[in-house]
Amino acid sequence: MKGNIVVSSWSKGYYSRVMKLVRRQLEEYLPEGHLIDSSPLLFVFPGAERAYGPDIHAAHERALETDSNRLDGEGLSFVAELTSPSTRIDDLTDKVEVYAKAGVPVYLVLDMQEEEASLFLEPYEHGYKSRLTKPFGEKLYIPDPFGCELDTAGFQAPPDES
Repeated sequence: MKGNIVVSSWSKGYYSRVMKLVRRQLEEYLPEGHLIDSSPLLFVFPGAERAYGPDIHAAHERALETDSNRLDGEGLSFVAELTSPSTRIDDLTDKVEVYAKAGVPVYLVLDMQEEEASLFLEPYEHGYKSRLTKPFGEKLYIPDPFGCELDTAGFQAPPDES
């Protein structure tokens, strides 16, 4: 995928519910001056071959005060990605390194195929020093700059309609 344009299929409907649950839970714990959203924005990172549009992102509002459509990824305080079969490997490998190098303190991967949440913490030049994974339905402690629990109940797929 390096340097290539990746066209992902449309998200499943329930992904919207999951994104809303994450935003609602973290909103009151945002660092001062930060906003959380899931609108489609493109963030660029020093040394990265491509830009990323995270599913959910929190950034200081100053990072969003631009007329450019390429925003500074180093202004991010939180990123969450909901995996799909076409993006899962990238979410768990390349993005880990890119977000860590940019100093994003909290990277959350919601693995929609395995129904588990992986929290990456303590960024350094080669990735994150810590990774905590729990199945959907359990709570994850999101440390500073948030300092709150994220309840992953309700992140599971709806019952099969067939």
